[in-house]
This record gives sequence, C-alpha cells and structure tokens, in this order.
Amino acid sequence: MDLASKKLPLALIVVLVAVLAVQAALNSPAETRVDAETCEVYEGGPGQSDRRYLGEFDQECLDGRP
Repeated sequence: MDLASKKLPLALIVVLVAVLAVQAALNSPAETRVDAETCEVYEGGPGQSDRRYLGEFDQECLDGRP
C-alpha cells in the first residue's frame, strides 16, 4: 500500500475508529456510591482518601434511616 493508494485513507480511518472504540470501552466512568453513615453520594474507590463527595444525598437511604 503506497501513499498514493485510495485504500490508505480508509485503512487509517478504520484504525482510528478501532482505537477510539478501545478507549471508550476501557474508560468507564467512576462508580457512584452512597456513604452508609451520611447517605451522601460519592465517586471513587472504597478507601476514604479515594472518595470525592458530590454534595448530593440518596433519598432511599435517608428514608430508610430511623
């Protein structure tokens, strides 16, 4: 396949679309979770230092509290 070929742009487009598809599959959004003590919604991992609170509260959690 030389540079003057008409197949080269099509091949490049296919490769770029494949790369974007792989990135989209691997780049999943952060999970949102609910803090059991405060019912506040946060993103991040299970560790306390990994959490980023969103300033929102889960209504189901609040309704279930005594």
